[in-house]
Parts: sequence; C-alpha cells; structure tokens
Amino acid sequence: MIYWDLFLAFFIPNIVGYGGGPAIIPLVENEVVGRYGWMSSQQFAETLALGNTLPSPIATKMAGYIGYDIAGIGGSLVATFATVAPSLILMLVALGTLYRYRDSIKVKSMSQWVRPVIMVLMGYLTWSFLGEGVHDAGWIHTAIIAAISVVMLWRLKLHPVWAVVVGLVYGGFLLG
Repeated sequence: MIYWDLFLAFFIPNIVGYGGGPAIIPLVENEVVGRYGWMSSQQFAETLALGNTLPSPIATKMAGYIGYDIAGIGGSLVATFATVAPSLILMLVALGTLYRYRDSIKVKSMSQWVRPVIMVLMGYLTWSFLGEGVHDAGWIHTAIIAAISVVMLWRLKLHPVWAVVVGLVYGGFLLG
C-alpha cells in the first residue's frame, strides 16, 4: 500500500501541475506533508534546500529522496517513476500520433516549420551561453575554449563530448 501511496503522491502533482519542478513543489508538499504526513514542513524545506544545491531537475531529486526515505530503494524507484510518468505518457502518445500520420501533408509541413524554430532557439541559447562565458571567464578564455572546440569538431572530427570534456578540464584547472 505504501508504494501506491507514493505513486499517487508524486503522480497527481505531476499530472496536474504545469511549469516544471518549481511549479509542482507546493503540490508535492501538500501530498507529502499535508495528506500523508511523511515529513514535517521543516523536513520538507530542508529536503528542498538540499535538492536545490544539486544538479538535475528538482522534481526527480525530491521524488527519489522522499521515496527512499519512506520506503527504501523500491520507494525511490516508484516515486521517481511517478514523477516522470506523466511526461513519458504524453510523449509516447504524441509520438504515436505523429508516427501514425507521418505521411500526412500537414504533419510534414509542421515538421518543416519546427526545424527553423529549433534552429533559432538553439542559436539564442548559444548566444546567451556565449554572453555568460564572456561575463564569467572573459573574452580570452572564451575564445580559447571556442577555438579548441572548433579544431576538435571540424578539423579532427571528434565527437562533441570530447569538446565538452576539454572545456570542463580547461575551466576546472585554469579558471577554478
């Protein structure tokens, strides 16, 4: 029964909540603290603070930790699955529908419009990362990392992960 309660405590906020992790945290708190009484408000606040210090989405970290605290590894798995299940289900339904109508003129034209939008969004993301890099590390270090990345990707034809690793090592040793 505890696994079912854990599933509901995380599935319902994630199915009705909109806006990602920070938007559903109050809904999860209502379930965990108010409805089931698994934690006090203070414990929940401390768990949230700890979760915010770690990388990755806050909702899955909270689910994993609270599930583990309540019912061990099984509880952690159930709570984490309940957190990602709404997005997973929606994605599978959407992909199934797109696959079913993949030969449709409307779906093909929609796909043609999505590519430029993604390109613009990725360009904006790159530009904002460049601005952050220049602000945090300065033009010289940003230019060095960019030049090394260009050589690795275009000249040496290496996988992009190697450019990321070199950038992290450069930043860790020379900027840290």
